[in-house]
Amino acid sequence: MDITDFLARQEKAGNLRRLPVLEHPDGGRVRFAGEEDLLDFSSNDYLGLTRHPLLLVEAAEALSRFGTGAGSARLMSGNFELHRRLEAALAALKDQEAALLFGSGYLANIGIIPALVGRHDVVFSDRLNHASIYDGCRLAGAALHRFAHNDCNQLEDLLKRHRGKNEALIVVESLYSMDGDFCPLAEVVALKERYDCRLLVDEAHATGLFGANGAGLLAAANLADRVDLVMGTLGKALGGYGAYVAARREMIAFLINRARSFIFATALPPATTAAALAAVALLATEPELRQELWQRVEVFKNSLKLGGIEADLGPSQIIPLTVGGSKAALQAADRLRQRGIYATAVRPPTVPAGSARLRFSVTNHLSADELSAAAAIIASELGGRERQGSE
Repeated sequence: MDITDFLARQEKAGNLRRLPVLEHPDGGRVRFAGEEDLLDFSSNDYLGLTRHPLLLVEAAEALSRFGTGAGSARLMSGNFELHRRLEAALAALKDQEAALLFGSGYLANIGIIPALVGRHDVVFSDRLNHASIYDGCRLAGAALHRFAHNDCNQLEDLLKRHRGKNEALIVVESLYSMDGDFCPLAEVVALKERYDCRLLVDEAHATGLFGANGAGLLAAANLADRVDLVMGTLGKALGGYGAYVAARREMIAFLINRARSFIFATALPPATTAAALAAVALLATEPELRQELWQRVEVFKNSLKLGGIEADLGPSQIIPLTVGGSKAALQAADRLRQRGIYATAVRPPTVPAGSARLRFSVTNHLSADELSAAAAIIASELGGRERQGSE
């Protein structure tokens, strides 16, 4: 590959990525050097826990006691009591027998999927699944069949034709990170059972927000006991870093012996683990965090509609407004930045060609008044330009 030519082509198409040089003066704010603060609509810190006093105290105490890192992989000498306590708390949250920590959501998916299936097996994946899921499928070497987003009729057709006699895995997200919509979990679970497949559900963007205790959309639908593996992250609503998978105890023992991204990776730092443990506890003790978020989401969506935005704004805290081309999305993001709003232009290959968008995440860092004012600005800049759905 000619690297210079690749970069030039990406630049011409409006798809060249550059790291933004940002300062973070406060929760819900970002700042480019020498500029005014911007309201941050690109963060996944939905509950605002990254600056919660309890997480800060617990992380600081663990940092003081155990130092900055775990020192090695957990199968060597990096296994801490904090890790075991967090896994027990996550298993209880997800109504599963056990859980296993990973360094990130990406590491979790590229470790779990190749552990479960290989080149004689088959995977059925929603077309809009995260890149980490697809990379896990590639590493597995299994036959991959993609079905149209949330299309259970096509999924069943593929199962009828390609299920085969060896291992079969269905992979979905419960809440899709770029579209903000829900998976039809009950239908997918029914198909998993009908065709004798394993089912992996990625709840990265749902954990902490849905269900009576913030366990996620599976819990809200009373389906936790009918799913084989539930994966999630610690770096979104839980305000930290890392990831986990929850499943039956035997499955977790299997992954400890098969998931290479767990076996050969340094364990999560103690301070990060302690913060996550505190975050899981807060889901039960401070349910008002979720209530406040959904009130903010309602304010933001209602204000967008009042401003003339006609797109379907979806059921979640993630609100994408599709503008079409990559350059149009970059221009829209720049106009909003000039008016005090930071919303990242999401472009291919993160989303399909022709469906570049601005993705707005509502968090507890932003007040109802800020959200209402921002929505009016967004509507004035994007009204008439946004289009419903993906192209």
